[in-house]
Amino acid sequence: MRVFMTGHEGYIGSVMAPLFIQAGHEVIGLDTGYFAQCTLVPPALEIPTIRKDLRSVELSDLKGCDAVVHLAALSNDPIGNLNTQWTEEINFQGSVRLAELAKAAGIRRFLFSSSCIMYGMSATAVVTEESPLDPKTDYASSKVKAERAIAQLADKGFSPTFLRNGTVYGVSPRMRFDTVLNNLVGAAVTTGTVSLHGDGSPWRPVAHIEDISRAFLHVVEAPIDRVHNQAFNNGENGMNHQILELAHVVADTVPGAAVECLGSPDADQRTYKTDFSKFARTFPDFRFRWNIRTGAQELYQAFKGVGLTPDDFTSQRFTRLKWLRHLLETGRLDASLRWQVEGARV
Repeated sequence: MRVFMTGHEGYIGSVMAPLFIQAGHEVIGLDTGYFAQCTLVPPALEIPTIRKDLRSVELSDLKGCDAVVHLAALSNDPIGNLNTQWTEEINFQGSVRLAELAKAAGIRRFLFSSSCIMYGMSATAVVTEESPLDPKTDYASSKVKAERAIAQLADKGFSPTFLRNGTVYGVSPRMRFDTVLNNLVGAAVTTGTVSLHGDGSPWRPVAHIEDISRAFLHVVEAPIDRVHNQAFNNGENGMNHQILELAHVVADTVPGAAVECLGSPDADQRTYKTDFSKFARTFPDFRFRWNIRTGAQELYQAFKGVGLTPDDFTSQRFTRLKWLRHLLETGRLDASLRWQVEGARV
């Protein structure tokens, strides 16, 4: 297939796009280039790229494509707190407009990268795709609204599928240290301490970036009637872990590292377990390959291999909110989060 992939240069996309190509598909990427200077390891492949803001996509960009994989989004909650309008315009309105254009272009398959964060706070319950959606942040709300609006576009000629990812970890060319396992391993490697701001009791569904990417590939190749206008929690049930467990796995992986619980009263207390049974029933031949121990080992070896320093770990380049704030403060992005001048992204 000829796949139109938005956000192909982001944390997930820079791993996913090469996997699609290795599987025999053609990938046309669309990325505005916010994080062009935020590379930790070299990209696996060069991808043909349309250098454009998601909000500026045109019908002609999509002509000739067989599927859309929509990853592009402002990707963590503090960015929504910085300016709620950006999240509304990009994550919600931009996503729905892209789906409308894809439908108008005759593209039948549309995969939307969603999030388990839309379930909100859940102290004990295990959430399924049928659980009430209770978004607590602008980011989570944008995903809920986009799913609902895109689902209404579904018909015989347009088949959206919604993959609700958990907390993703793993090595990527466009690395992030603002996700939990990446952060814990990075801290252990650069400081010798695995610091938990809270008591480590919250649960998270944590998934390796390669497994998430392979799942998208599997779904885009699946019979349409199996995935038409459906949401799937993207993962398997063994991916639910308490943060304290993650910390101890990291301490076991990084020589000399020790766990420290700071008990901060303002620590993130979001907690939820996710049921992934629907994905397993629908795709019984698919296997998730990674677990937190092999993932922590991969991260440790990669960080050691590139000589990760404390300055690298705390650099604004690898925390999305810090980097966007830097681009704004240096005048490269304007108040609408668009590039001020051509070429400012590099």
